[in-house]
Amino acid sequence: MDWSIQEIARLAGTTSRTLRHYGEVGLLEATRVGSNGYRYYDEQALVRLQRILLLRDLGLGLPAIGEVLENERDSGRALLNHLTWLQREQERLARQIASVENTILGMEGGEQLMAENMFDGFDHTEYKEEVEDRWGEDAYAKSDTWWRSMSAAEKKGWQQRQAALAADWAEAASRGVAPDSDEAQALAKRQADWLGGIPGTPGSAQGRPTKEYFVGLGELYVADERFAANYGGTQGATFVRDAMKVYAEKLG
Repeated sequence: MDWSIQEIARLAGTTSRTLRHYGEVGLLEATRVGSNGYRYYDEQALVRLQRILLLRDLGLGLPAIGEVLENERDSGRALLNHLTWLQREQERLARQIASVENTILGMEGGEQLMAENMFDGFDHTEYKEEVEDRWGEDAYAKSDTWWRSMSAAEKKGWQQRQAALAADWAEAASRGVAPDSDEAQALAKRQADWLGGIPGTPGSAQGRPTKEYFVGLGELYVADERFAANYGGTQGATFVRDAMKVYAEKLG
């Protein structure tokens, strides 16, 4: 069974023009072209389109999506991994929604707000197992203690600093800045300073991350789409990784 380009555009909430563009750039080829000139897509093409749309929602550009699809050809496995991530994200967002709703109800009813309920879903322990597996339980314990010791204002300021840095990385990548340029290296220094200020980070005792940790983290930004999304997708994360690798030589 296959579907016409108009049917797929309607079902996917996109346009025929977009689907044709995906074909022109090699992301989604039509399964066949009818005698009327219409493009048709089979089930395998629909699975590929679903993956494309999921990756677009993560903020990846079309070139980066092409790289992901090329490197991970097992669609079933890729969708299963993405489903796991979506389910975790759904649970986190549901908790955040409930938390905000409770805060609004409490404010409207003049009730005392409970801090432990206001931040459900804003969980910094989400990557606990990954951190412990990669860098040890002590690294996580130190960073967790540091985070919990901060005031709400301090946490907000730290998050804003991180968001600003990620935005500056993504903006520089979009302009095609060279990884070894002064601009990129200034960003890499900010990244190193930011990481070096987090207790538990390898090298934090000396105020800067170790070379091995810094390079390895850059690789993780590219390999894991959750982190890549912070830098505008795989293409932006690749720029960050390459700039970090150049800067790492200064860490010794």
